[in-house]
Amino acid sequence: MTLNLNRSLMEKNDRLAERNRGFFRAKKLLVLNVVSSPGSGKTTFIRETAAKLAGKLRVGVIVGDLATDNDAAQLRTAGIPVVQITTGTVCHLDADMVSKAAAQLDLDKLDVLVIENVGNLVCPADYDLGEDLRVVLLSTTEGEDKPLKYPPMFHSAQVAVVTKGDLAAAAGFDRAQTLTNLKRVSHHAQVFEVSAKTGDGMQAWLDFLLKRHACH
Repeated sequence: MTLNLNRSLMEKNDRLAERNRGFFRAKKLLVLNVVSSPGSGKTTFIRETAAKLAGKLRVGVIVGDLATDNDAAQLRTAGIPVVQITTGTVCHLDADMVSKAAAQLDLDKLDVLVIENVGNLVCPADYDLGEDLRVVLLSTTEGEDKPLKYPPMFHSAQVAVVTKGDLAAAAGFDRAQTLTNLKRVSHHAQVFEVSAKTGDGMQAWLDFLLKRHACH
């Protein structure tokens, strides 16, 4: 007799994710699961998103990292409500972790909850956290073939954000090839091209969030 433990664990996570989703919707929260490889600029992107939405939408963040609370500390200095999850050797967040972390935030004072997942393009692809949107980041410094190397993650995302646009020329970034690869793997995803550092492209992203929250 073979016992499939992985199936059992995933079924449990999916049940908890649905519970999270129902709870978040009852709170009228728009929930984003932001995923990427390490160094793509997730924290800066989230910080600038929250700052530019100030006065329009209230943003809180759950940060997942293997070790250190550096990203959470950076967000706190910007006045953003943050809860840190330190996963140790676990390379992803799961629905139970998110549920426990969310309980530490005053969700009634938030409009948008951003989950900054562990920097990894493999493990998090399998875990529904109860989010409304999975947002995958790809920086101009990473190479145009990332979507082809990690198709499950990119295919599972409803939004793809090309970050660090200000470094595109220096990195020899091939925009056309990147967009072709994204279309091939993430043909259903809405694509944004931004530089959180300079602000280029951010307004389109902010308008998208405002519209999604209004329809939520």
